[in-house]
This record gives sequence, structure tokens and C-alpha cells, in this order.
Amino acid sequence: MSNPAAGGDDPVVGPLVTRTLRIDDPGALISLLPDNDDLVWVHNGDGLVGWGRAAQVEVSGPDRFAEAQEWWDTVTASAVVRDDVDLPGSGLVAFGSFAFADETAATSTLIVPEIVVGRRGDDAWITLIGAGLTGAPELTTHKPRRQQVPAFSDGAVDGVAWQRLVADAVTRIDQGDLDKVVLARDLVATLDEPLDVRAPLTRLATEYPGCWTFHVDGFFGSTPEMLVRLERGLVTSRVLAGTIQRTGDDSHDMALAGTLAQSSKDLEEHEYAVRSVADALSPHCSSMNVPEAPFVLHLPNVMHLATDVTGVLRGDAGALMLAAALHPSAAVGGTPTEAAVRLISDIEGLDRGRYAGPVGWIGARGDGEWGIGLRSATVDASGTTVRLFAGCGIVADSSPADELAESDAKLIPVRDALTP
Repeated sequence: MSNPAAGGDDPVVGPLVTRTLRIDDPGALISLLPDNDDLVWVHNGDGLVGWGRAAQVEVSGPDRFAEAQEWWDTVTASAVVRDDVDLPGSGLVAFGSFAFADETAATSTLIVPEIVVGRRGDDAWITLIGAGLTGAPELTTHKPRRQQVPAFSDGAVDGVAWQRLVADAVTRIDQGDLDKVVLARDLVATLDEPLDVRAPLTRLATEYPGCWTFHVDGFFGSTPEMLVRLERGLVTSRVLAGTIQRTGDDSHDMALAGTLAQSSKDLEEHEYAVRSVADALSPHCSSMNVPEAPFVLHLPNVMHLATDVTGVLRGDAGALMLAAALHPSAAVGGTPTEAAVRLISDIEGLDRGRYAGPVGWIGARGDGEWGIGLRSATVDASGTTVRLFAGCGIVADSSPADELAESDAKLIPVRDALTP
């Protein structure tokens, strides 16, 4: 575990002085970002953006969540915070992104920015974070560099081979080894010049406003799935499982939505996901509400079966440790979890890195929002190679060709965002 403070490698982070001030509406949050080393969490125009690094931790392995939480507790215990806004997301915050698997080459991280700009409804604010405070900077808008047209190629496994993996997984399910497994595939985009990630972020936030558009340390995307939100004792988790592609014809799409809502295959997949979330949250909640039937969530490219699970927090667990308790849910791993994750490791043929891991932010009092890193991509250190990811839940009735088509539909948001 590494605990670097800004400007050095001292494992003890010095006291961070934090000042939050109200400001006038700053406009589109992503347009404020000055460069590529930015942090983003935006939903329907509200949310947080940040830049600079006041402090950061990188962790890895099976204890990554606990180690990150321990570091965050140390940071918040010594921090000096003055917050004139007192809303979730104001005051001292850290953005984070965590790897999917215990064994992976990818690290996980929490980053405390030097400057955060936030908006929630009619309230807007700026937070300055550091060892000492200076005056608030003038907020100006920035335009991303003009994008190139990338070249796309197969990732670790091509479409034909991936269909064979799906068929293999269905055989394992038929044999009773497990009930569901989520298999992912990747697509590689290659550019001649480094990507300005602000360009795809702007497009994703514009075209998918109902999703959570994010960027943390080279991992970006726009996820429709809220793993967990903790806000003043109220716990919320949005579960998505069961998908159908939209056609663009409204009347046809309404008929498809009805088909999805009655599909035994998709309802079975969804039930596994909801049950895994409810089981993981129940030890942390004094009461819970788990709807009996899902609703259909309409996105520009696909429709999902969705369920919002809510509860009242019992104890003092913060949003990050709730995310740890939920990860991986059946929506991104499978059922039973251990068997599904083992099968993913055995046959998937790629390192997911941070794909399908928790991504979001945490506040000093434990409140926060953690989405599942879906509809996402990772930019390499050179900035010229981008790996896009998509995954599908495989159950006994899954068709390899249909699952490939579904994965292609899930790649569309980031693929289009990368294409000028």
C-alpha cells in the first residue's frame, strides 16, 4: 500500500485545510476542466468535478477497500474543514476508482483534488483543499482539443471466440456449476495523438444525462448503475440486469420494453442481481425496501430491467465500505459469486482492470456515491490506446449470438463518444 501526499512520498498525509464557498451557477461542470488530469462525477448536469492533487493513495489486492478506508480515515481525522454549504459533496471529498478483481495488474486509487466545483440543484460551490489556502481561482471554460478518428480493433478475444466462451458458460450453468456468470469483452481504439478525455466526457454527459459520467485516473465512462449511495443515513442501490437493444422506432421500442418486462430469461437474471444486493446490504441496514418487480429503464441505446433497493443505515459504515460489501454483485459477477468470479478468471481471457469495479466519490463524513464502472474505457499511459469494455449476464437460456449483439450495443456509448 502506498500513501503519497501531494509533492512527496511521505506515508503520513499532513493536515489538509479545506474551505467550501458558495458560488453562482458555474455552467456546465465538465467545461471547467483545465486539462486531462481531471476528476469527474456528473449526473443530469449536477455533481462534482475536480483538478489538482492534494493527496492520493494507491492500493491493490483483496484488502484494497479496507486499506483505502484506513487512509481516508487518517486524512479526515486530521483535516481542518470549513464548509459554508453543508451538502453531500461539499467539504473534503475524494474521488476513487477500484479494480474489479483481487488479482489484477491494475491498482485502485483515492484522489483528493486541490479544487472541487460542485452543483446540486440551485446550489453551487467551490472547495479549495491543501496544506494551506490561497484565494479561489477564477472559473473559466475550456475547450478540448479536436479529436481524431480512432482505429478500432478486437481486444483480447474476438467476437467469434467470445461466442464460444458464452456457449461454454451456458454448458457450465446447465451442469449446475452456477446459476449466472457475467462475461466481458474489450475493444481497442488506437489514436495517432494522445486522447483529450474531456471530449468524450462532454459527449457522454450530453447524450446520456441520466447516467453517471465519470473520470478518475484514466478510467472514464458513463454508467447507468448506481452501486450504492449513502446520504445522511439513507442507502440506495440501483440494480440493472436484463437488457434489450433499442431500434430508434418509439412504437417498436415500447413493444420491446414489454417483451423485456416479461422475458423469463431476463427476469431470472435480474432476480439474481437484486437478491445479491439485498443480501449484501441487509447486515448494514435497520430496514429495507426491495420492490417486488423491476421497472424498465430507457436509455438512448438500450433498455434495462431496473430495481431501486433502499434502506436505512445501521451502524457507522461509510459509502466506501458499503461499496466493498456489495462488490461484486451478481450484475457484474454472477451467482453464486465465488463460483462466478472463479469462472470469469478461468475463461474470460482478459484483465478487466477497473472495469465493473466501484467508481465515484466519498465525503469526510462517510456520505458518497459509488457507481459500477460500466460503459467505460481505460486510457493507457501514452494516451493513444483506449480499451473499451462491455459485459453480459449469461444464464441457462442465453444465446451466444444474442449476447454478442448485446455487448456491441453496450459498447456504443463510449465508441461513439470517441468518434468525432
